[in-house]
Amino acid sequence: MNKLGIHDMTVELGKIEIMGELSEKKLQMFDAALRNAGLELIRDKKMQHIEKIKAAIYELVYLEDDLPKPNNSDYISKKVSLSYTYINTVFSEMLGTTIEKYIIEQRIERVKELLAYTELSLTDMAFKLHFSSVAHLSSQFKKLTGVNPSFYQKLRNRGKVKP
Repeated sequence: MNKLGIHDMTVELGKIEIMGELSEKKLQMFDAALRNAGLELIRDKKMQHIEKIKAAIYELVYLEDDLPKPNNSDYISKKVSLSYTYINTVFSEMLGTTIEKYIIEQRIERVKELLAYTELSLTDMAFKLHFSSVAHLSSQFKKLTGVNPSFYQKLRNRGKVKP
């Protein structure tokens, strides 16, 4: 950024805010530099909202698991500072799935990781990830993966699937 003459900015994890305007040429050079570093410039406002929503969902699934179950829509709306109706509409429009379905998919991905790397019981996983019961966890797992958690774990232990 120094090479491009960009000095007036704030930098946070996953976010750079540049004060003032950049010429299209500097913006393209900045984008190329980010891509070379394995990063991406998100210019579209809706995609910025999507990334904020995904970050909030990540927090829900990976960081908030030992806390009381938050209301998903309230939690995400607060994190993104937009109404849930709006963000759900944008999310569905841009990704072709609802926020709730995406949350379930992420929770099942988390279960797959826990099955692979921990000795937690399904009961503990259901509690940790705020499923109403082991049966609910198992039915959601089977719906998304085609197999039940126990069978998945056996396949995983034999090296047939990766988390």
